[in-house]
Amino acid sequence: MLEICAIASGSNGNCYYIGNNTDAILIDAGISTKQILLRMAERRLDPGKLKALFITHEHGDHMRGARVLAKRLQIPVYITAKTFNSAYKNLRPHYPTFFKPDEVIEVGEFTVYPVLKNHDAAEPCSFRVSYHNTNIGVFTDIGEVCDNVKTNFRECDGVFLESNYDEKMLWEGNYPWPLKKRVASDLGHLSNDQAFQLLNENGSEKLQCVFLSHLSRDNNSPEKAFETMEPLSERFNIKLAYRYEASEIFRLQ
Repeated sequence: MLEICAIASGSNGNCYYIGNNTDAILIDAGISTKQILLRMAERRLDPGKLKALFITHEHGDHMRGARVLAKRLQIPVYITAKTFNSAYKNLRPHYPTFFKPDEVIEVGEFTVYPVLKNHDAAEPCSFRVSYHNTNIGVFTDIGEVCDNVKTNFRECDGVFLESNYDEKMLWEGNYPWPLKKRVASDLGHLSNDQAFQLLNENGSEKLQCVFLSHLSRDNNSPEKAFETMEPLSERFNIKLAYRYEASEIFRLQ
């Protein structure tokens, strides 16, 4: 059995949990160690099972808590050299474990596949995590859906899928024009419509759960995201990841 949970999801911080009965990993640590451990405790997730932390890219909302968490729990932080060197020095973990984007990584009982993607970062990677032929994907911070993302998405039994912004809310909202263009660019984020297209065209019959993730506070709402996905609700079990609390735990058999 696998358990998955969004510990935090949004522009203020991201952290995703994937675990089985004995081992677990985190994808990103964009909130404080205190908050990560508190939210895990609230969901009765055991930090003692954590075997590693994987970093998708160098932005603070994805690695703000990495250094302290790694030191506190004595776990390795997997990060590319380009991501490490592009991060603020005060965010860099003391003893990084470097990987290359085409490398397959074995951690505990998990096999982790990095997935290069389009985002405005040095070497951004999503991840597909495999355990006994069950695959979990973390697909956030993607400006444009590339073949790498599509191929790995099709393998997944559970996904954290970015549904960052509603087009109308973004373009009519208060963001400065350069920021609007960045968000909507090929190196920015996925809109609700783009997330719908990715799920509709690449979600397989074995996909058990979709957590809508990294929703913008200013340019989206849960209602807008769910409304966009409503035509797919009979095919897929669609849930929400939150900014200020951990999501429910979903268990995959």
